[in-house]
Amino acid sequence: MTQLDIASQDAATLETAPTRYIEGHGIRFAYRRLGPATGTPLVLLQHFSGNIDAWDPAVVNALATDRPVIAFDNAGVGRSTGQTPDNIAEMARDAVAFINLLGLSEVDLLGFSLGGCVAQQIAAEHQGLVRKLILVGTAPKGGEEHLLAVLQQAFSQTDVPDPRLPLFFTNSSASRSSGLAFLKRTKLRKDDRDTDNGSAVTDPQAKALITWCATPDPGHATLRAIRQPALVVSGSHDTMLPANNAYAMSRELGNAQLILYPDSGHGALFQYHETFVSHVRTFLDAQPAAVTEDK
Repeated sequence: MTQLDIASQDAATLETAPTRYIEGHGIRFAYRRLGPATGTPLVLLQHFSGNIDAWDPAVVNALATDRPVIAFDNAGVGRSTGQTPDNIAEMARDAVAFINLLGLSEVDLLGFSLGGCVAQQIAAEHQGLVRKLILVGTAPKGGEEHLLAVLQQAFSQTDVPDPRLPLFFTNSSASRSSGLAFLKRTKLRKDDRDTDNGSAVTDPQAKALITWCATPDPGHATLRAIRQPALVVSGSHDTMLPANNAYAMSRELGNAQLILYPDSGHGALFQYHETFVSHVRTFLDAQPAAVTEDK
């Protein structure tokens, strides 16, 4: 990487960074890399149906001011080739393949919703690869989900400008106002926007999330295999993956902090983007605490 490349990368935002590609394992992965060239990279794992441009620039750009941040499309999503798997294990396998193709030996993970399930799988299986873990609006294996019911309700509201408004935010005026601001930010990028691949992505992703939550995990084996420091975040009124999932995860993880944002839904990290970024920075910059003994 030349000094010019480094300078351009430092100055790039989610709205201006070029979409890059890297190929291996039969997949051509699309990604954008922001922030400084040094430091532990923060890899973003996206929600159900989301691509790179579904991330909130206010979150991604702020996090990238002092650390490398990588947003990417997993297999079959957006501009990445390959087929979207219908299970979390294969999604995790593809994400690890992408990380390895970039030559990264240690990363932090931020997994939102479906991406949080993938992040749990990766952290449990790859202790040496994942330094710290941020789980937002997600559920453990065997957790509670209301994906199809919430989607049906959201898409039935024909008077809203975007289904993400009822999906991610509450009915309060403050939350709805934050939601409209979020939607505006996601449309700031005008050129080289990511693509929506429709049911080829959403059908297998829905199956993966529903199966993950429907599969018992005796003794919370997956969570207990995660020894890395974790930050668990939820909205108080998340209807898709309720906040009791976050509480359950924080209890079973060996080294976890729990944050619950008030009057917020599935998109709490976008509603409270400044507070969320501050919490993430504090968590990532802190010296890791000692792992607790098995409970």
